[in-house]
Amino acid sequence: MDRRHFIGTCSAATACTSWVAALPALAGNARVTEYEPVVLGDESGRPLKAASLKPQVNYVFHYPYVATPVFLLRLGRTVPGQAVRGPSGSYDWPGGIGPDRSIVAFSAICAHKLVYPNKDVSFISFRKGRARRGVQDGLIHCCAENSQYDPAAGARVVSGPAEQPLAAVLLRHDAREDTLTAYGTVGPELFKQFFEKYAAKLALDVGPQAVLPVSANARVMELERFCRNPVSC
Repeated sequence: MDRRHFIGTCSAATACTSWVAALPALAGNARVTEYEPVVLGDESGRPLKAASLKPQVNYVFHYPYVATPVFLLRLGRTVPGQAVRGPSGSYDWPGGIGPDRSIVAFSAICAHKLVYPNKDVSFISFRKGRARRGVQDGLIHCCAENSQYDPAAGARVVSGPAEQPLAAVLLRHDAREDTLTAYGTVGPELFKQFFEKYAAKLALDVGPQAVLPVSANARVMELERFCRNPVSC
């Protein structure tokens, strides 16, 4: 089944589970997986300008599915591409994009217990400074079990119980328009497991469109505006 073109509906938690069962197992997949290209937009729906992103601030959008959150970060320094070790071996991560090559994006689903930011609460976020149980500044930290990932190194695991990096969301930058387009992922995806674990919650919070691919403008918001209670630990 071609995941890029699969269209389905999910009217209840049981339907979600049935839909997810048709997806191939993705944990450990280190290949580039292409999805429908989607231009990132601001809160009003206009194309987001890369220059408008504030350095070291948490931004969230959803891709490649309506309910799968992504962290968008402008780290404020050039981030070169590099090899990242996943559970099935190393893969090439392209590094930052944009005028200063500092913009990166990663799945916001923690690779340990699948903790993710939603509108009510977020236990995972990028920390400009060191978390109380952190090992260094500038990491993505999950308060659930204190897993930490380095966004300047392909979101590899720096500390904690997580055993694999966060999947990277691939972006293109249009220098003329200063816009960003998401077009795929590289690294170990956890979307199948995410939909299985949170089928009931997603059916209530997002509705039948939760499992559908994003096919239009993906709106970007600061985490503090998207989530009522971003937890700091």
